[in-house]
Amino acid sequence: MTEKPLTHKQALAAVIQALGGTWDTERAVLALRVAGYRPTNDEAAGKEARHNLRELANDGLIVRPDPGQAVYRLA
Repeated sequence: MTEKPLTHKQALAAVIQALGGTWDTERAVLALRVAGYRPTNDEAAGKEARHNLRELANDGLIVRPDPGQAVYRLA
């Protein structure tokens, strides 16, 4: 039986939980690429990373300590 691959959001959540620290778009892009995401270009990679960071924040996994910066940490 084969396992269903993780979504980008699930993969990013797992990496954030494992590594902790602060997360910005650049770090999230790198984590997604390591997880197998192959964007068509850098703009698409950043868009996907920001989308997943916002969703994880909405889910309560991460928080944005400074609303003026797009940097997150574990809740």
